[in-house]
Amino acid sequence: MRSEIKYILFSILSMFVLSMDAQQIIDLSGRWDVKLDSLNQEGSIMLPGTTDDAGFGIANTLTPKMEKPQLLHLTRKHFFVGVATYSREIEIPKSMAGKSLELLLERVLWRSRLFIDGKENAFYQKSLVTPHRYFLTEGLSAGKHKIGIVVDNHRQHDISFNNLAHAYTNDTQVMWNGILGKMQLRALPSVEISRVEVYPDVENKKVRVVTLLKKEEKGNLSGELSLNIPSLKIVSNVQKLNISQDNVTVESVLSMGNDFELWSEFNPKLYNLDVTFKGKKAYSSKSVTFGMRRIDNRDGVLNINGNRIFLRGTLECCIFPLKGTPPTSEKEWEKVFTTAKSWGLNHLRFHSWCPPEAAFAVADKMGFYLQVELPLWSLRVGKDNATNRFLYKEFDNIIENYGNHPSFCLLSVGNELQPDFDLLNNFVAYMKERDSRHLYTTTTFTFEKGHGDNPEPQDQFFVSQWTDKGWIRGQGVFDSETPSFNKDYTKAACGYGVPVISHEIGQYAVYPNLKEISKYTGTLDPLNFKAIRDDLTNKGLIDKAETYLKVTGKLAFRLYKEEIERAMKTPCFSGFQLLGLQDFSGQGTALVGLVDAFWDNKGIVKEEEFRQFCSPVVPLARFEKAVYSGDEIFQAEIDIANFSDKSLDNHVLWRLKDDKDNIVTQGRFSDILLPCGKTTGLGRISYDLNKIKEAEKLTLDVIVENSEWKNSWSIWVYPKVDTINYGNVVVTKNIEEAKKALAKGKKVLYSPDSAQVKGIEGKFVPVFWSPVHFPKQAGTMGLLCHDMHPALKGFPTDDSTDWQWWNLTKQSKVIVTDSIESQIEPIVEVVDNFTNNRRLSTLFQARCNCGKIVVCSMDILSNCRNRPEVRQLLISLLKYMNSDEFNPEREIKISSLNSFTQ
Repeated sequence: MRSEIKYILFSILSMFVLSMDAQQIIDLSGRWDVKLDSLNQEGSIMLPGTTDDAGFGIANTLTPKMEKPQLLHLTRKHFFVGVATYSREIEIPKSMAGKSLELLLERVLWRSRLFIDGKENAFYQKSLVTPHRYFLTEGLSAGKHKIGIVVDNHRQHDISFNNLAHAYTNDTQVMWNGILGKMQLRALPSVEISRVEVYPDVENKKVRVVTLLKKEEKGNLSGELSLNIPSLKIVSNVQKLNISQDNVTVESVLSMGNDFELWSEFNPKLYNLDVTFKGKKAYSSKSVTFGMRRIDNRDGVLNINGNRIFLRGTLECCIFPLKGTPPTSEKEWEKVFTTAKSWGLNHLRFHSWCPPEAAFAVADKMGFYLQVELPLWSLRVGKDNATNRFLYKEFDNIIENYGNHPSFCLLSVGNELQPDFDLLNNFVAYMKERDSRHLYTTTTFTFEKGHGDNPEPQDQFFVSQWTDKGWIRGQGVFDSETPSFNKDYTKAACGYGVPVISHEIGQYAVYPNLKEISKYTGTLDPLNFKAIRDDLTNKGLIDKAETYLKVTGKLAFRLYKEEIERAMKTPCFSGFQLLGLQDFSGQGTALVGLVDAFWDNKGIVKEEEFRQFCSPVVPLARFEKAVYSGDEIFQAEIDIANFSDKSLDNHVLWRLKDDKDNIVTQGRFSDILLPCGKTTGLGRISYDLNKIKEAEKLTLDVIVENSEWKNSWSIWVYPKVDTINYGNVVVTKNIEEAKKALAKGKKVLYSPDSAQVKGIEGKFVPVFWSPVHFPKQAGTMGLLCHDMHPALKGFPTDDSTDWQWWNLTKQSKVIVTDSIESQIEPIVEVVDNFTNNRRLSTLFQARCNCGKIVVCSMDILSNCRNRPEVRQLLISLLKYMNSDEFNPEREIKISSLNSFTQ
């Protein structure tokens, strides 16, 4: 009973203190005057906001064109980098007069200075990732005062090459000038609780609380410090304090009892800790949110509260294309995290920047694991002492402002850093000593020679594309190695002693979604998208834009699936970081996402399809290849990756289906236990493919019964054929032989050697990242198959690239058909990258001279007997050409045949 009375009295006191604080705050949001001296512009502006919002700066005069700078990134409608002065009049009420004051500006880019009644505050602020705070220790008199804030968004420190770091860039967020988020002037009590840090001790069921008290008046002040967790009705013993110094740090230990819950992605339980200081002359209170969470790297993997986790992540690069500024409200961040969760993710990596408070608050509630980074993407690390000091201060700022958030799990010094790893290791040592609640690493990957293929001595986790034993992401091998689905990264990733996470996997370009243009109603103009739209229109291809988006997106989806599954099959792996689920609006318009820059689904695949292989529980299949001959046996090892919060004992069903959903064979794994925190092998399945009498695509489903967890894979089976019936078709690699046969009115299947074809290198994977950012690449984006064309009737395919096309695309030359577009009928087109937008094809038909021809620039004549898919495409084409359906309407000139041969 006494404890309940104590709790009630403490709650009443807390509410009283909060009501007093509420009367001591002036909200500074609203209309301000603004002056841009360098441009001789001035007027009024709404803050929080930016000069872009208000239409100040240099108005854009660029028009949509297929060139730089339009294709580099979104275009600011009004550009301003320089010094802007924001001013307004405020009135200090008597209740705040003479008291120490704190001015808070939640986010500023980059340097700010404060003037009161024309006099400058002694200190300036220049944090890129945390609030700017000014303290007016002498206070202000009651009445009117003029406040001036001078913001300089020029580059202040050497933090990145070519201004690519996302904390300061025009590629994603822009180099805006203004003030975002909370703006307030607050009267400080005699003793201010300036900071509370909560250090959970999960094992011992307690928290260590570090409270920093700041004395705002002269002389000694005494009082009592109390800690309270309302939801658990926990109140600490009162600590009596006599404060004589300006700053006092108090450590307290608070028992959590036995009824508390642990925080994780599966149970994001949060607690509020209220801290109150009460004295005769001082009342101060502060409430902070925390979770009972411990992250560690025991056994070389990531663990939360002793349970192994697997990061399913994507990058967040400050991409907010409506205004080019990071959101400071929870509502806007809820869309980001809700969308990420709907695609099966549990992790975001903030690439070379740290988000505002609201992002952490939403991540806490939704159970996301965050990696934040200092504002650094540099090839000159350690070269400038002023920059080094700035970065150390930014780390301290991040810990002081966001350190209590349980979602804040990982921190990296920056992205792809070079060259001074002595400095980076020393920096991480400092971080580890300062705050043990997070894990730290020197860099998120590096190209520095002698580094990057092994963890650094101070690294607590390791993010890389490769190790000294090989690749740990598929992007490096998918175009060079024959498709195989029994591979993982065990050999390359295991044995390093710290958690290994794959760096920026994917980067598979998807064709632009031109319907997105209408969404840009803010401060950024999508001249890149408009230029592409206009180019397609001028070339008569605009009607194909939506199809280009669909087929290139499906290829990217299939590649992301294999990327993720290889990671999940690797027993020592701790996760992956996609680049990305979301489009990247800069660096040459890198549209690599399945959701657009606004976090909206592009409509290529549904979220639940992606969650089949990107979830806490994922069925996995290991099998040798995608393409089989009818005289082979299909075998697969079935695994279940269980990174949920509990063990499973469900039965697991598997079945093999044909294209009409008829079950060819099936089975079940029963009496199994699937422990959490690992991938469990269930056993082998097999099926004799000699029962397949026609070319078929088969689908393997693996389903965890009585659950949402399921996954599927495609294989292609082609019956064994001893002889190929050419009928009355002349099949040749030789252009002269083809022309002679056509002159005689014959049917010709012309498949020249690649060396004889003038064209583009054939590739299976699409453009890497961006054809603008990386122009020296083959640069196609996948196939557009006319899958209902009778020529492909015997070759099962949909309208896009799938794994059965690997051999055919790799052994091909892509023909540019712009000059002969009116003369041919494409059967298989190739999508060009958006900087060229050419008509491309590897399979087309036409009339020619007195005959009819099919041109196939994929090699279907070499060793076709030992390549089942190549053999089957040849059979399908021959069957079609020997039928009455082979009747092309368009006619190609003989000279045109010569135009693409050499």
